[in-house]
Amino acid sequence: MREFIVEADGGSRGNPGPAGYGAVVIDAATGQTLAEVAEYIGVASNNVAEYRGLVAGLRAAYDLDPAATIHVRMDSKLVIEQMSGRWRIKHPDMKPLAFEAARVFAAPQVTYEWIPREQNKHADRLANEAMDAGKRGERWSATASTAELEAADARAARAAAEAESGSSGLPGEVAASAGSRGAAESLGGGAAKADADVRAARTVATPSSGWAPADMGAPATFVLLRHGETPLTPQKRFSGSGGTDPALSDVGRDQAERVGVALARRGTVQAIVASPLARTRETAGIVAAHLGLDVTVDDGLRETDFGAWEGLTFGEVREHYPDDLNAWLADPEARPTGDGESFAATATRIAATRDKLVAAYAGRTVLLVSHVTPIKTFVRLALGAPPESLFRMELSAASLSAVAYYTDGNASVRLFNDTSHLRA
Repeated sequence: MREFIVEADGGSRGNPGPAGYGAVVIDAATGQTLAEVAEYIGVASNNVAEYRGLVAGLRAAYDLDPAATIHVRMDSKLVIEQMSGRWRIKHPDMKPLAFEAARVFAAPQVTYEWIPREQNKHADRLANEAMDAGKRGERWSATASTAELEAADARAARAAAEAESGSSGLPGEVAASAGSRGAAESLGGGAAKADADVRAARTVATPSSGWAPADMGAPATFVLLRHGETPLTPQKRFSGSGGTDPALSDVGRDQAERVGVALARRGTVQAIVASPLARTRETAGIVAAHLGLDVTVDDGLRETDFGAWEGLTFGEVREHYPDDLNAWLADPEARPTGDGESFAATATRIAATRDKLVAAYAGRTVLLVSHVTPIKTFVRLALGAPPESLFRMELSAASLSAVAYYTDGNASVRLFNDTSHLRA
């Protein structure tokens, strides 16, 4: 599991007065700066600016890896003690901001530490840069500085030395949960810019070979949402693009509402694209109402056509078409009975759709509302896994997965089969 350090700060020139915040996300294993955020927020108090910095830093970390553990370091005793639960939050301006910060990650993922101001210079500098930019009527943007480049190199050198001595290691990657075959019917948030422009002039060394340089620009991030339940879902029946095209059940509509609430709270999705089938368009429409976005339909996201198996359970297919089923399970080129679509054909379609959407949404976070086979195929292709891996992934109704696509052609699976938003 990856571990990030979030350092955040905020300031107000007048308290209240012109205010801004800054936050930085650091890889705990390497000391490498992964993201910087800052913003001029108009007239506000110091405490409001500090809380806004915390929220922005947590969101930037969530965009990088929603499953990571987070260690927050700030020089605001008030924010640290309140977020740790040791001090009550009394001020009405603080309560919604504290609530917003607490909702970015699950509580067990985040720890808090107070640090002296001199140890929080990076975030403090960003906050002041944002206020200076606001005074000029400009928006803050990352700028390279010799001091920061040298600091990044120093952190990387320390991390390399620790790794050489065995005291540090690289974080693990996301692990997909295994599951049964089931019916073949899936922070963020969007990914923040991997290493800010401030490091664009240099490649910071990492303590292990095989890891690409961090600065590849902001990726296109696909948040992959499987539609909510239909009447066929709990019965585990094949439901593809060639069947009855069922609508959502009452349970499915409730699941879509919960997804919409969760994604609206994250605030990272910038566009929505859905499969043309009724269950995905209905799911997308419910989520879109929460996000204030329009829905674009793309035929490439449709479910596989299961031919004569549409509407049948796995056992019923085994009973009526045993030879065809065995061939389908063994060969990705095999088609379901009745001229259905093979997994190989689905993969070709998804790859073409992926490339088109990556080009269209470069550097942005887009919600793709689709089905089991397409979403598993997105993940399989990103991992470079064999076709048989499709049978080893469990993908629940209304679950969220995420894959980021970088400009060098590489992909990173950030999340798989997350259903935490569906819990009461």
